[in-house]
Amino acid sequence: MITERFHKVEIIPRCLTFKRPAGTSRGVYTTRRSWEVRVRAAGGPPAPGIGECAPLPDLSRDYGADYETALSRACLDLQRKGYVDTESLRRYPSILFGLETAARHCERRGWRHYDTPFSRGQAGIPINGLIWMGDYAYMLRQVEEKLREGFRCVKLKIGAIDFERELSLLRHIRAHFSAREITLRVDANGAFTPSEAMEKLERLAEMDLHSIEQPIRAGQWDEMARLAATSPLPIALDEELIGSDTPDEKRRLLQTIHPQYLVLKPSLHGGIAGCTEWIRLAETLLGSSPEQPRWWITSALESQIGLNAIAQWCATLGNPLPQGLGTGEIFRDDRHRLIRREGDTIWFTDNEP
Repeated sequence: MITERFHKVEIIPRCLTFKRPAGTSRGVYTTRRSWEVRVRAAGGPPAPGIGECAPLPDLSRDYGADYETALSRACLDLQRKGYVDTESLRRYPSILFGLETAARHCERRGWRHYDTPFSRGQAGIPINGLIWMGDYAYMLRQVEEKLREGFRCVKLKIGAIDFERELSLLRHIRAHFSAREITLRVDANGAFTPSEAMEKLERLAEMDLHSIEQPIRAGQWDEMARLAATSPLPIALDEELIGSDTPDEKRRLLQTIHPQYLVLKPSLHGGIAGCTEWIRLAETLLGSSPEQPRWWITSALESQIGLNAIAQWCATLGNPLPQGLGTGEIFRDDRHRLIRREGDTIWFTDNEP
């Protein structure tokens, strides 16, 4: 039902600085540009609902020179209609995510977007420890630090250095911790070619890994389907999901490739609404279940505003796997303190209005 609920929207550009340069498959980030959206309800409290629109350069389908124009247009549309028009924003996942979570914040009148043990501070969410890309020594230091901090699931970005050196890192972990003690995930970000992928997957499988994200670059559906069907290592799709925005497009992708897992990022994969569609289709087409989920939730370098919104939603889903959520510790100048980390678990801290 259409209601004229939201009557004013503001856009505030932000630029945050990483504490340490963040090495990714798209290069090294030292700063993070985002747009904070603030929505106010007609007849509601004076405090706005706040959301974050944070597209990733060269990765987000809605990132480009006209991003601010598209964001302004979406905000004007929200003011005119009074509600977030999910259908019109399917091609703008980071904008949809920012607006739908700002609206949720406004409706709930606070940072507790849902009523869960997590939002009440009674339970945390286990996460994987992320190993940033870099040279061998840097990645090894990170691995040892994560293990000292008590992480029981570690995710390594691979494909940035020599493959043999990456295998050496994995052997280093397995020499001290079995697969029962430490779960290992790797993310190739499409670094392998189709011709070499199976050989590398077979060698990686010797390390008792949980899964590999995106072994070959996105868009090669037939090759990815072949790997998913024959790989000794479970395959998770990440970048492959970008651009499949409608239920029919999502269904066709899953029916073609039939991956073992999905890695869902609201800022990239359709906001909360779009990721919810992915989860429902995974249940139908991949045999996912609450006991054996075929997906997990990941953040994408958002600030505390976006990270909190993702974590609040994630906590409603009951997924027992370690999630790929951030720690809330990566920016020097993030003024919010909503998420804190204790060991390998993140917790909600409601110390702000």
